[in-house]
Amino acid sequence: MLYAIRHVTTYLYRTEVAAARCILHLQPGTFGSQRVFSTRLLIDPKPAEYIEALDFFGNRTAHVRFTGTGARHRFEARARIDVRPGEPPHALLTPAWAEVRQEALLVPDLGGSAPAHYLFATRFVPRLDEARDYALLSFEPGRPVLDGAIDLMRRIHADFVYDPLATDVSTPLDVMAGSRRGVCQDFAHWMIAGLRGLGIPAAYVSGYLRTLPPPGRERLVGADATHAWVSVWCGAGLGWVDLDPTNAVLAGEDHVRLAVGRDYADVAPVDGVVVASAGHTLQVSVDVAPIG
Repeated sequence: MLYAIRHVTTYLYRTEVAAARCILHLQPGTFGSQRVFSTRLLIDPKPAEYIEALDFFGNRTAHVRFTGTGARHRFEARARIDVRPGEPPHALLTPAWAEVRQEALLVPDLGGSAPAHYLFATRFVPRLDEARDYALLSFEPGRPVLDGAIDLMRRIHADFVYDPLATDVSTPLDVMAGSRRGVCQDFAHWMIAGLRGLGIPAAYVSGYLRTLPPPGRERLVGADATHAWVSVWCGAGLGWVDLDPTNAVLAGEDHVRLAVGRDYADVAPVDGVVVASAGHTLQVSVDVAPIG
């Protein structure tokens, strides 16, 4: 599926900003069966400094610095991307999860996609006994790792309620789990916490999800969504497989990968420091339009 993507993020400040420095994860890259034909990043006001680079995990980043005063920062990312997902491995033919746990400790590679980086607690994914115990119900002895991960994904979808008013980015994971209400970011972090608690490497993936309008309704521009899901390491022979606990599906051609990291902190679309004396409001609009 070929997509034209437009992602607009606008920060409106309650007072003029004296200076700002930001890191942006807004430009997707070619990965696996995802091919990027073009990307463009429009920034207003024009930054005093702009540097593109790849981060440790291989994600495309832009480092920007603003000088002078202003009450708004607007970031518009545009891209044309083709997503042709391959056939996922048969879940029952993947290695037993205990074998994958042991193999992860023996991989000598320490590159950005190495399983070692996705085994430990991080800022948004702490070690939680309750997450480990929740995940363990899907991983009885000898169960194939992907079969267990799919079962865990489906249980999260059944047990948790999508509620955009229940949490924000600062809500602790155990608090979200107590209410069992949250958004895609929360469900991805919970699944990752459970898998890592069992010693199974799991990564956080940010991206876009194409949504379809109700029957008989026109598709609204800007009504699509930023999204988050989980990538599970299934051993050196199979590598990483993406699962979406919010929708209980394997990531497919409706999922466009933007960036991957250990948790949300590694891949936030816009992050940085702003010098100002008051707060701000945030506006986000995403359009994922199929064009062929």
